[in-house]
Amino acid sequence: MKIKYSLFVILLLSSGLISLGVLKDLPLLQIKELPYKVKAEEVKPLRQLVNKDLQKALEKQLNKNVYWKKLIKSKKMAVGVVDLSNPYNVKFARVNGNEMMYAASLPKIAILLAAEQTLEDGMLQETEEIKGDMKIMISRSDNQAATRMIDRLGYDRIEEVLTDQRYNFYDEESGGGLWVGKRFASLGVRHPDPIKGLSHAATVSQVCRFYYMLAFGQLVSFERSKDMLNIMTDPELHHKFVGSIEKLAPNAKLYRKSGTWLSWHADSILVWGEKWRRYILVALVQDENGERIMRNLLPAVDEILKPAILK
Repeated sequence: MKIKYSLFVILLLSSGLISLGVLKDLPLLQIKELPYKVKAEEVKPLRQLVNKDLQKALEKQLNKNVYWKKLIKSKKMAVGVVDLSNPYNVKFARVNGNEMMYAASLPKIAILLAAEQTLEDGMLQETEEIKGDMKIMISRSDNQAATRMIDRLGYDRIEEVLTDQRYNFYDEESGGGLWVGKRFASLGVRHPDPIKGLSHAATVSQVCRFYYMLAFGQLVSFERSKDMLNIMTDPELHHKFVGSIEKLAPNAKLYRKSGTWLSWHADSILVWGEKWRRYILVALVQDENGERIMRNLLPAVDEILKPAILK
């Protein structure tokens, strides 16, 4: 089998169908599931992985749409993308990356992290009821389940986890980030974020970091990260990004959390498909056409991530 494989590779190289660079990446395609098993010291902070070529391609693609360009200029649209196809060569790009916006239900991922950290620390008992609430809080975006989790954890504990040095998912020096400061219910006191006074907030850069660290097993622990990925897979809401990717790659595995309230639309997804289609996409939009924008945004970004050999 190895001999046949070697002959096949030699044939591809000699014909010019693949390059040595592509050949180097072939073993990566054998990775079947997340989290990536990479040594911690080899996982660089996402902020250090901004890629000039991807940044240029993202800006060019977004600016093709005059309506999107206007929203971006007015700070009402933010987009972040992370190319995960090669765990040793991750590429990051963002537009309005540190612009904190109201994000509706998307910050429920922050509740999920705080819950997993609190369970790991032995400060909360892992019951079937709690595990059930954590699942439907994400997959169905169940507000009652999210509110029960907030009540169990408390705002102070959620903030403590988000601002912990291990994560820094809310960092005032970097524009803020993920924040949960209100129950997903009509009653209850508000605990607004210190910068803009938002109840449920996010920046695309911080949400990209969340998924990036999750993909490399760096949230709480490798096993807890794996558990969070299991909770975030198989979304039950098939709109926005999910509606589009299901057409492009129906067999891809999806990890996702979205949010909608009035004209505020948020979506975040980790697409785990075959070959090159492995990426994180996050968007925040304040516009009455947000649902349609999200549906059209995913295929536009998906296009710029295709390797040149496939274009």
